Amino acid sequence: MPYNVKIDAFEGPLDLLLHLINRLEIDIYDIPVAQITEQYLLYIHTMNELQLDVASEFLVMAATLLAIKSKMLLPKHEEESLEDDSNLEYEEDPREDLVERLIEYRKYKEAAHDLKLLEEERSLMFTKPPSDLSDYAKEIKPEKTDLNVSLYDMLAAFQKLLRRKKLQRPMTTKIARQEISIDKRMTEILVELRSFKGRKSFNDLFPHPSKEHIVVTFLAILELIKRKEIDVEQDGNFSEIFVEAIGEGEKVVGNY
Repeated sequence: MPYNVKIDAFEGPLDLLLHLINRLEIDIYDIPVAQITEQYLLYIHTMNELQLDVASEFLVMAATLLAIKSKMLLPKHEEESLEDDSNLEYEEDPREDLVERLIEYRKYKEAAHDLKLLEEERSLMFTKPPSDLSDYAKEIKPEKTDLNVSLYDMLAAFQKLLRRKKLQRPMTTKIARQEISIDKRMTEILVELRSFKGRKSFNDLFPHPSKEHIVVTFLAILELIKRKEIDVEQDGNFSEIFVEAIGEGEKVVGNY
């Protein structure tokens, strides 16, 4: 059985150098050229021993590293006289060009990694074109009603009326009990509305301050709404409620 050895595949010499720098925890701005060159050449020799084809760009980078290493081993020239500053020249670091290339390559490599993560995240989403559901839609027409005021609106108006007449506050007085039926009050309301010939304010239907009379009047109004003898309208939310008789029928009779 042959013995197979698997080594990391790198996209280019800069990719290999970044790998070595990260593995050796080297500062990319202060690369020890001797150490990194030794590790780089060791990788190249390993590929040759495994009979793997080494791309020419890897060999070019090896030659570049050796050239940088040679320049850094050369002694630096010192000026004989330091008095004249105009004779001083900046000596370029032979690693500077390589460092710039490595930093630029690292930026693109990190950006490619981020795009790869976004691609994997997007691959988990599934979409479909919109479907035409018009054939399944049912046309619903609102039911017409003569009453555009709800029972809750009527109760709110009744509470407002009680607060206005201050009937919620207990009063000490002597009153004579007077019985009044809902049927009788219904007839009175219809007569009053038909003689008025138009809309009348809800509050105007409560002329007496007696709480009993107010309660009976309110129940009579609800019963007339139920029998569709009167119509109530409200121009807007929380606005005044108006009451109007429907038709010119006879007076309401019967027991409630």
